[in-house]
Amino acid sequence: MTMDIDIKALIRSIPNYPKPGITFRDITTLLGNGAGLSACIERLARPYRHAGVEAVAGIEARGFIIGGAVADRLGTGFVPIRKKGKLPGRTIGQDYQLEYGVDVIEMHEDAIREGERILIIDDLIATGGTAEAAVKLVREAGGVVVGAGFIVDLPHLGGHKRLNDLGLECTTLVEFEE
Repeated sequence: MTMDIDIKALIRSIPNYPKPGITFRDITTLLGNGAGLSACIERLARPYRHAGVEAVAGIEARGFIIGGAVADRLGTGFVPIRKKGKLPGRTIGQDYQLEYGVDVIEMHEDAIREGERILIIDDLIATGGTAEAAVKLVREAGGVVVGAGFIVDLPHLGGHKRLNDLGLECTTLVEFEE
């Protein structure tokens, strides 16, 4: 039964990557485990099953994998949110702050209909900067963000709280302290 799966145990921790003092939480080991992946998708989709979600927006790149599967589980479409310059056609963008500068995420300007109910999905929430930018982007396009889901939460970095402060319900499956 997928509900008995320990998702946290399926996530590999890689110390000192990408730089000394950082522990990278690698979900590729979770993705490679069929029962673990299925449990993960079910647990992210379940809280939104009756929320009227009309599309799932996944943030590049691991959010595409997880978000696409959640969209399938919920019977909705999928909207890719990508780094600047990666989507063909006309796009709208949203800046977000990096540790040493600014980056931009984009989506197609016609990806979301006015009033469409959107669930945002990504693999991990840390400071919440990218997720907050995704929320702003969806709202700018006229969408209604019904929530956000993440496999991993790093609560000491404050991202979950940042989204809660925007009035969003967040679902996270596991937490790692530092």
